[in-house]
Amino acid sequence: MSDIVQSLLRDQLVWRRGRLAAALTHPHATANLHALLGEVDAALGRLERGDFGLCESCGDPIEPDRLIADPLLRFCLDHLTPDEQQALQRDLDLAARIQRGLLPAPSLELAGWQFAYEYHPAGIVSGDYCDVMPGPSGDSYFLLGDVAGKGVAASMLMTQLHGMFRSLVPMGLALAALVERASSIFCDSTLPSHYATLASVRASPTGDIEVCNAGHLPLMLVRPQGVTRIESNSLPIGMFCSARYETTLVRLAPGDVLVAFTDGLSEVEDADGGDLGLDRLEQQCAALGAEPPARVAAGLIAAARRFGGGAPQADDMTVLAIARA
Repeated sequence: MSDIVQSLLRDQLVWRRGRLAAALTHPHATANLHALLGEVDAALGRLERGDFGLCESCGDPIEPDRLIADPLLRFCLDHLTPDEQQALQRDLDLAARIQRGLLPAPSLELAGWQFAYEYHPAGIVSGDYCDVMPGPSGDSYFLLGDVAGKGVAASMLMTQLHGMFRSLVPMGLALAALVERASSIFCDSTLPSHYATLASVRASPTGDIEVCNAGHLPLMLVRPQGVTRIESNSLPIGMFCSARYETTLVRLAPGDVLVAFTDGLSEVEDADGGDLGLDRLEQQCAALGAEPPARVAAGLIAAARRFGGGAPQADDMTVLAIARA
């Protein structure tokens, strides 16, 4: 774990200690508060000694995403008690159900647009973000993002993205201003090592779309005459609090499809260790372009699995396809 992250966790623990100390001055303070204060002091002691984040049973590093979520942890997953393992599994299962509950319906029409997505976490929870929602002026918003990192910490930040955009979209901001506001909030409320790539699309019922690609993989605009990539022209969100964002304007005709995906798809490896890559994905998009969005999204996932030869999935894979209804 980096020195910056440890410094931020130290600040968080000191802040928690102050709140606990204040609560303990209350005449009805419970024994549980005293126990929590002892755990915080012990964690601060480990930071001072330099053994913070190491399992007290085996000495190996505790899983970083677990430690960021709870800096009081003292044991790695391999050395939890059976009761602790069962409690953790229940928590993860609940987190997965909550996360899936935040996803849009898998295939719908919205204000003149048809869309579909495929969402395949590599583990119980995912750092991929996918959402679709109506805007206040009759436009539709399509969002696909990928939080840096994996596991529980990434899934928590994915949930934060969902809440931010659900709050910001109804404000009616211009797309660039919307992404700038979200990036500033994300930057202020997360650790410096955390950011997210994001492809955001504002689509009007007439077929005009505006795209802000913030550090994400290129979107594929699939037309009968070929595929055009809409490349990133901005930084990932949350990387710098004052970042500015630009947008690209295009028009989708009936029969055109806009496709976005996360890097879990493009980085699938074959038996020789070669990536599926953007060129092969572009070819697959071209081959599937005449199909409706649901078949395009499912076809890209199937192509990635064929390329991987049935190997275990290494990263979250999400595809979002959009077309005129």
